[in-house]
Amino acid sequence: MNQKITSLNRYTISSFITSFLCLTVIVGCSIPPPPKAFGPVPSARQLAWHQMKYYAFIHFGPNTFTNKEWGYGDEPESIFNPTELDCRQWARVAKEAGMEGIILTAKHHDGFCLWPTTTTTHSVKNSPWKNGHGDVVAELQAACKEYGLKMGIYLSPWDRNNGLYGTSEYIKIYRAQMKELLSNYGDIFEFWFDGANGGDGYYGGARETRRIDNKTYYDWDNSYKIVRELQPMAVMFSDGGPDVRWIGNERGYAGETNWCTVRKGAFYAGIGGVNDQLQSGHADGDTWLPAEVNTSIRPGWFYHPEQDSLVKTLPQLVDNWFHSVGMNGNFLLNVPPDKRGLFHEKDVKRLMEFKAYRDQAFSTDLAKNAAISASSTRGGSSRYSAKNILDEDTNNYWATDDDVRTANVELNWAMPTEVNAIMLREEVALGQRVTGFTIESKENDTWVSVAKGTTVGNRRMVSFETRTMTRLRIKLEARASLVIASLAVYRTPDIK
Repeated sequence: MNQKITSLNRYTISSFITSFLCLTVIVGCSIPPPPKAFGPVPSARQLAWHQMKYYAFIHFGPNTFTNKEWGYGDEPESIFNPTELDCRQWARVAKEAGMEGIILTAKHHDGFCLWPTTTTTHSVKNSPWKNGHGDVVAELQAACKEYGLKMGIYLSPWDRNNGLYGTSEYIKIYRAQMKELLSNYGDIFEFWFDGANGGDGYYGGARETRRIDNKTYYDWDNSYKIVRELQPMAVMFSDGGPDVRWIGNERGYAGETNWCTVRKGAFYAGIGGVNDQLQSGHADGDTWLPAEVNTSIRPGWFYHPEQDSLVKTLPQLVDNWFHSVGMNGNFLLNVPPDKRGLFHEKDVKRLMEFKAYRDQAFSTDLAKNAAISASSTRGGSSRYSAKNILDEDTNNYWATDDDVRTANVELNWAMPTEVNAIMLREEVALGQRVTGFTIESKENDTWVSVAKGTTVGNRRMVSFETRTMTRLRIKLEARASLVIASLAVYRTPDIK
């Protein structure tokens, strides 16, 4: 009898396990697959760049001492002699300001190299600074490593000092400089190609104007290969990419509509001027080429003492933040060291005020205190629930069925809540989809529009007049199924 019971129990347990596994398979099959990628998508290096949002630009060199913006290349090496150069101060301030990296102008248009290059005599090795034994790039690399910052390099293709500029021999020199910078200074997160190319200069004593065909002279494809080989995770910036594009102005402003995609045929490095796609991208683009938004904390890119009273105000920087980081771009803010080789005290003070404002404005996400619902969920599955956009897991997202391209997400607070800003992010690894959105508040049983917008992309922030509400709704329209990675809601402080 006991043997029969034991056998029966084994059979029952086995049947239960089989049934459970079958049920698991059935339930598992009811979860729809993730949305397929729509249109062009970012590369791994571009996705890593998208995770950043704010970093420093440093213009420093002979212009700092001649009080010029563009040196002609005839400046003697002896003019470069900072008295207190401290790259650790740059990195410390950048870190305390909430920045994630620093991009250094290793060589501007005047051709002076901030590292002891073998390619020219026009460099720090022939300056009195540290008796010719200094290396700004190496010092900054060490400082960035110490403070946990990423480092980027700007290397101007134009060289107003070099007598070979305009010939094929100069391209060999330029590529040798690229190789030195990309091989000897650790990981580089971004390599910056400026769009200014050709014009008047010293050119080894010729003192003339030299024009080049910026479409063909640099043989960009072969220059790009050097970066890909030596720093495969570095993105390359220029007017036309190939990884990150210029926003089309130096005011720190991206447009209301900002697609990460462009039609590649209209773009090439060194394009110069302003192309319509620089500002807004192209909805039907065939290439993922997101925008970097750059400006300077002062009117000039290099330090000028007469601009000490013209440092951007806090409201100006906040405005730049909403029109760069908040407009589907990354914010590159130039902070030029002075003749000492230090960030000026007024610049540092403003950077810290800006950091304090952002901490106060964005440290509390009011959406986490609300109940959330959506008008549509992919397959009705919790795997794609609207709740996913409130958690910290970037792998979660809210998604709709493939044929649902218009949907709403709603927040409901138990108590009246003051609100004046939101942030939306799409899951850009699957492409950019949103074409328009409306933010609404429920007032006296009626939905009232408080703000509207077009594209979202990697990150979109919208500010509006402060309102006290218990229900907030965002209506979204897209070119394909919605895939929203996160939503945050804020009450930002008023500034004057």
